[in-house]
Amino acid sequence: MIVKELAEYYGLKVAAGAEGLDREVSRGYCGDLLSDVMANAPIGCVWLTVQGHQNIVAVALLREMAAVVLTGGREPESQTVARADAERMPILIWPNSAFELAGKLYVAGVDSRPSD
Repeated sequence: MIVKELAEYYGLKVAAGAEGLDREVSRGYCGDLLSDVMANAPIGCVWLTVQGHQNIVAVALLREMAAVVLTGGREPESQTVARADAERMPILIWPNSAFELAGKLYVAGVDSRPSD
């Protein structure tokens, strides 16, 4: 599935990086500790987090992520939006808990394990 399909299917609001909605979602990752995400998030993942500062864009680019989803209805800071737009890194908004969306994504076939 691509990010655009993910956003449409789950009703996610596109907050930034709309030009990158064609990225392929291959896996998922949940985490709020940036060092953990940098070390463990799989390439091509959609990252669920509560962080909204501009460092999330740098981490997403480093890990070649498909998109970042801010959970709990959190909104990205204005600097984050500007950086994500410049880098074409989609940032999406989910109004409910990360646990809920992670469950939905897992049922849809998005998991955190490398594909064989």
